[in-house]
Amino acid sequence: MKITDVEAFVFDAGWRPWTFIKVSTDEGIAGWGECSVARGPFAVVGAVEDFKALLIGADPRAFEMRFWDLARLSIQGPLGVRAKTIAGIELALIDIKARALGISVVELFGGPMREDVRLYWSHCGTTRALYPEMGKPPIRTMSDIHNLGKEVVSKGYNALKTNIVFPGEPARVHFHGFGGGLGTTDQAVDNAMLSHIETLIGTFRDAVGPTVDMCLDLNFNFKPESCTRIARMLEPYKLMWLEVDMYSPEALRSIKDSSRTPICTGENYIYMREFLPYFQNRSADVFMVDVPWVGFSQSKKIADLAQVFEFNVAPHNYYSHFATFISASLCAVVPNVHIMEIDVDDIPLREQLVSNIPAISNGRMAIPSGPGWGMEINEEVLRAHPWKKAKSHW
Repeated sequence: MKITDVEAFVFDAGWRPWTFIKVSTDEGIAGWGECSVARGPFAVVGAVEDFKALLIGADPRAFEMRFWDLARLSIQGPLGVRAKTIAGIELALIDIKARALGISVVELFGGPMREDVRLYWSHCGTTRALYPEMGKPPIRTMSDIHNLGKEVVSKGYNALKTNIVFPGEPARVHFHGFGGGLGTTDQAVDNAMLSHIETLIGTFRDAVGPTVDMCLDLNFNFKPESCTRIARMLEPYKLMWLEVDMYSPEALRSIKDSSRTPICTGENYIYMREFLPYFQNRSADVFMVDVPWVGFSQSKKIADLAQVFEFNVAPHNYYSHFATFISASLCAVVPNVHIMEIDVDDIPLREQLVSNIPAISNGRMAIPSGPGWGMEINEEVLRAHPWKKAKSHW
């Protein structure tokens, strides 16, 4: 079997793009991967073109060899968009191998260790605040936050994650870590912000009750001193975790040691080498791994390394249903899963893009069992909705 073509598709998913990679072969079997990079989709398209000459004519089933071919080609700049592109290609190659064998990726990697995986409702309130065009109930007041919390429980979920949402007309979300104007780079929390965060989390807690797990994602918005103040303030609310993105193992450890609030991190790290200092320093309590950005084989290696250090992993999953099947497949084949992320609020077109949607009941998703990733991409829908130009994003 030989690779005959590698294509990248950037899909218009409303307010952000999803990026898919298709690898075709001379035996008529095609594999798919997703490596959505909201702030650099066309960089992925360019990287696919850079990698194509190395892939055409190669055996797609030897996915480890292909990974190292691509990794060595990128050795002088091993991270960033090229790594994410390699991940998307590797996911497609693994899809091909499993389909050629007539089995699921879960079976390819040793078979399932669980029948389903627990989910948390991610970006709870965030998406509704930023994108009212979805037609979901607006986030105008804290009463709307309370109602959303009730909705989470009524739909069977027992865990949620939110960001720093400010209800209003229009509502907004604090995302200075991803950009902003003058005066937004300092990443310092003040008492007004602390009070708002406490009100937000307190409102959710009142709505969902004492047993539902809650997370707050701080992203890159604050320096360690501010994260420490937030973590201490939130101790009475018994969060499942406070999520912090930061590129200093020591800074993260200082936040973790400062309070009883558990810390989660890791969605931005690539490969075992990047995770290792955070594991060694015990910088967090739970570690995320982003399979569409890392690749499946490499994500499993990270999870296995986390197991050596007695950490659980929680897949970062802010993409299409296709990525959800990929992430759930990882959860099936590693022994140390905490929980898996999923976005409940999204565009209706998400369901049309794939052949089948996740089987979710009582806040748990059944492990995929069909050939390859367990679903097909509707290429007609994919090609009919290209992402044409940059739009506003977080």
